[in-house]
Amino acid sequence: MAKLSLRDLNLAEALVLLRADFNVPLDSGVITDDNRLQATLPTLRFLHDHGARTVICSHLGRPKGKPDARCSLRPVAERLEHLLERNVGFCPETVGPRAEEMSAKLERGGFLLVENLRFQLGEEANDAGFARQLAALAELYVDDAFGAAHRAHASNSAVTRFFPQAAAGFLLQRELEYLGRIRDAREHPFLVLLGGAKASDKLAIVSSLAQRADQLLIGGGMAYTFLRAQGREIGASLVEPDRIPEVRALLERARPGQIVLPVDHVLDDGRVVETIPPGGKAFDIGPATRELFARHVASARILFWNGPMGVFEKPPFDAGTLAVARAVAECPGVTVAGGGDSVAALRASGLEGKLDHISTGGGASLEFLAGDPLPGVEALTDKI
Repeated sequence: MAKLSLRDLNLAEALVLLRADFNVPLDSGVITDDNRLQATLPTLRFLHDHGARTVICSHLGRPKGKPDARCSLRPVAERLEHLLERNVGFCPETVGPRAEEMSAKLERGGFLLVENLRFQLGEEANDAGFARQLAALAELYVDDAFGAAHRAHASNSAVTRFFPQAAAGFLLQRELEYLGRIRDAREHPFLVLLGGAKASDKLAIVSSLAQRADQLLIGGGMAYTFLRAQGREIGASLVEPDRIPEVRALLERARPGQIVLPVDHVLDDGRVVETIPPGGKAFDIGPATRELFARHVASARILFWNGPMGVFEKPPFDAGTLAVARAVAECPGVTVAGGGDSVAALRASGLEGKLDHISTGGGASLEFLAGDPLPGVEALTDKI
């Protein structure tokens, strides 16, 4: 990676501003999934062990630039204390005199979490004034929030102008290393497995990766725009008519056999069909498609998976996604997954630990793989 990393910094006694991604799901103030917190633990422990004094900032939810108790980071501070087994202070303000006073009083190895960045209008506006206030909390900057790296916000873009050094944390570094292997595609067979509802969400990545991938397996709702572009009958299944010309052009550019689409379907009434009847709605890939996809997956030396194969949130229409999750977990090659439903399927199957890397940023990973620059990465200090 051509950017400074955490190991390049002199951390002893340094006051460090760490941008983390603690945008975790909350239910009545209780964290229901702390995987994003756990993913940042290696960086936090390294900072502690090397004597840094760490001020942590993050966003949570969409409070629209003003305080909202439902989006407070206080429960995150409490969960971090449990995970780190050490005190994590909490400042009810994001910036300003109180936050500066609390950060200045941090002891060697200590942690302070400030309140939600998005309680401030300047955050999403990438405002230099707000960024300067954030920078006043510390001496060095570390970004470990890959999930926010595709957005130019004050806490990951403008703020870096006010620090002598801005480095990547271990999570961000790991994301770029694994996703870089996918993007550069030097290992073959290279296979991409995509699902999800809309073709429009992923056409950029399909177009980009089609130049390098040996095969792209496409399921989920997005597959029916591809099938319609081929002139196939899709009944009342999900389709984006305005995207058909673009998809048709993509199919015409693809090599024979490069794009693999479902060969059978599970309808909303549970029937399995090869041809979708008029009025029929496909809700999942069928058993023949699951076997077809699994055979291709087994041959991959490197594989990227993003998106469910059907209406995953409504059993039994999760069967195709779960079957794909098992196939990906058994793949002998390097396996990388991203996207909420893909990760949920792996967890539901108890297979999360079987993959080489699970990305914490669905949108960021897709933009990176499509070749788009990530503002949160571009803003970091170049390694000389």
